[in-house]
Amino acid sequence: MSQPFKDAVSLCKSIMRNGYDAYVINARLQKTVLAEAADKDVLAMDISTELDFDGLKRLFPNLETCTEQGVTGLIHQSGVTFYFHPASVDDGGHPEECVTRLTPRLLKVLEQKGEIPLSAACPYLPSPQEQDHGLAGFDEGMVRIKGFPDQVLKQDYLLAVRAMRFSANYHLPIEPNTWLAIIRGARRVLDYCPVADIMDEFRKVEAENLWQFVQLLFECQILHGLLPEIAALSRVKQIKNPEEGEETVFIHTLNVMRHYPEVLPYDWYGTIACMFHDVGKLYTAEYSDGQWSFLQHHRVGAKVTRKILNRLHFPPEDIDLICTLVRDHMRPHFMLTDKGMRRLKAIDEYPRILEMVRADIKARNGSYREFNHNLKMFERADTPEEALEPLLNGRDIMQATGLNPGPTVGIIRDELLKAQIAGDVTNLDEAKAFVKRYAQEERLV
Repeated sequence: MSQPFKDAVSLCKSIMRNGYDAYVINARLQKTVLAEAADKDVLAMDISTELDFDGLKRLFPNLETCTEQGVTGLIHQSGVTFYFHPASVDDGGHPEECVTRLTPRLLKVLEQKGEIPLSAACPYLPSPQEQDHGLAGFDEGMVRIKGFPDQVLKQDYLLAVRAMRFSANYHLPIEPNTWLAIIRGARRVLDYCPVADIMDEFRKVEAENLWQFVQLLFECQILHGLLPEIAALSRVKQIKNPEEGEETVFIHTLNVMRHYPEVLPYDWYGTIACMFHDVGKLYTAEYSDGQWSFLQHHRVGAKVTRKILNRLHFPPEDIDLICTLVRDHMRPHFMLTDKGMRRLKAIDEYPRILEMVRADIKARNGSYREFNHNLKMFERADTPEEALEPLLNGRDIMQATGLNPGPTVGIIRDELLKAQIAGDVTNLDEAKAFVKRYAQEERLV
């Protein structure tokens, strides 16, 4: 182990002894870079920590500020510059964000060596040979199969799916002859490529780009064989909103997939659940009196999704997660009672469900009235259930105060409930005394 690397580890240990996380970013790569460094007088190491600048300054008085984007601060020590980068502390983030993280400095080193890894653009880690395996370099500004596309595809039909994956992840168009070859070979892709291999490509698409990948699969007809239930949604219509009229459920599905990662980025499973959230409409659609209805489409959709995911060989725990999101995605579409909120919050994945609903409303350009009401009242789910109802009802309040029926009784009732939640009133005697006192102080009697 080189001395700069030992010093970097020592700095990490100093931070960790003070109760904060720290690690050498992409340790194996940095070891290689250090070993191959031509100029031993210009050495640098990248460290990730959750400590901010002030916290680091207290531990390392020689810490200096740095103008580089994404760098918290730096230290010059023994001819080596140690750069401190903020750590990802989000439990929902990708593990690869820690394991294979690349800083701008490391990316520049790899670029100079001509070895930019695909993990820089994709959260999953394809093999390093994939970029050159049948595909031309992306410096052309498009995804293109080398040579004669039809002939190359005959050697590896999975290359068609891989080309679409790169197109979605890199936001690059597919070269026209390559695209036609993919369309012509779509049936062969389904005949010769194992489902496990196709789904492996699926998993390497970033959550933010899944909607584009699914759209490409649909346009080349591969989706029709792989997920016919989803492709068939292009023939099911629904009302987008009263002003804009009809749209297909498939277009709506793509829009929900596009909007969902705006709040929960990198959530691949949540985005996949968005792909299936309306699949039940294919089976529940009914047209009557000039209107479409899809009664119980969420429950039917969860059952259909389970069959599809079993067919695609998803792990059981992933199937349970996705089906739960599909089954419960309709809950926050309605104004929930206190009991309804408690039932929703009892679901482990309720944050994902809320974001599915938000994405659904955004895709429709719909009303947020019910959704915003639920968000505003959501904190009530943490309030003890006995504190949600006043100890005295309206009749009890009128008897205690001598008031006649009217809005004043409702005002006193609300104030009594607030006093209960605050802990100022805990029993019936205190409740009766409170309403009498409140009525007299406010001159309501």
